[in-house]
Amino acid sequence: MNRESALIACLCLSVACAGETARQPPSEVPHLRTQGEATQLVVDGRPFLMLAGELGNSTASDLEYLRQHWPRLRALHLNTVLAPVSWELIEPDEGQFDFALVDGLIEDARAHGLRLVLLWFGSWKNSMSSYAPAWVKRDHQRFPRSRTSDGRGLEILSPFHEANRDADALAFATLMGHLRELDGAQHTVLMVQVENEIGMIPEARDRSEVADRLFAGAVPAALLEYLSAHRTSLAPALRSRWESHGARTGGTWEEVFGRDLGTDEIFMAWHFAVYAEAVAAAGRAEHDLPLFVNAALIRPGRKPGEYPSDLAR
Repeated sequence: MNRESALIACLCLSVACAGETARQPPSEVPHLRTQGEATQLVVDGRPFLMLAGELGNSTASDLEYLRQHWPRLRALHLNTVLAPVSWELIEPDEGQFDFALVDGLIEDARAHGLRLVLLWFGSWKNSMSSYAPAWVKRDHQRFPRSRTSDGRGLEILSPFHEANRDADALAFATLMGHLRELDGAQHTVLMVQVENEIGMIPEARDRSEVADRLFAGAVPAALLEYLSAHRTSLAPALRSRWESHGARTGGTWEEVFGRDLGTDEIFMAWHFAVYAEAVAAAGRAEHDLPLFVNAALIRPGRKPGEYPSDLAR
């Protein structure tokens, strides 16, 4: 995901974050507040400066292995640890949730005086759907994949199908509800990342039938309205692309943004972001923690589809 993509993702997620308030008033859970030109994370009524380290992708899947490293994390003078939570490990069978790993992680963090930020490895992790449960991976008909231009299915759940989105959203909401019950008073978990480095490879966009149909159709009004309302504060590359094609307020994706790989990527970024927004909103309805998305670092010379991309520079 390049900077254009990240901007669109953050735009959509901010809509979810500003949605309905969860069951606790914001003052009772970690939350963000504006202080002058800064944004502060507030924990237990006081600003919290996070000194954090991140675990490896699978480290938190083995509590016994991880326990030998907690003293070292503490010795590094960290106050927070970023740890993945994998969809496949908390919902190994559809509708059957197992939070033993999550509970153990929180218990051990508390024992060492550390806070947590959880990274939700749900539908996508580094573009792939490798952390989705086996019952999702096996059923391509119910949970469609993105496709290449020659019709080949990829290990990337399509963002254009409600079944994919709803299964992820239900799992994420169940996780957040569990965090509310387990940690709603102690605030060990401060924030949660939704998905990880969402993107499309080895082509710039999904070439499935539904994706092609939407790409040939109109750009969603919500995106065009945002571009118009925030024109002066848009990322320079996104603003330049839109304005160089007439700053249109209607039309197809190619009419609004041009005919090239960058437009393909913007199209995918929007639909990935709408999907992530729905997952985030489901989670926040259960537990009103700050949520965020991330993007891959840009590598010079790469094009959309050659993850990651630098066309937004």
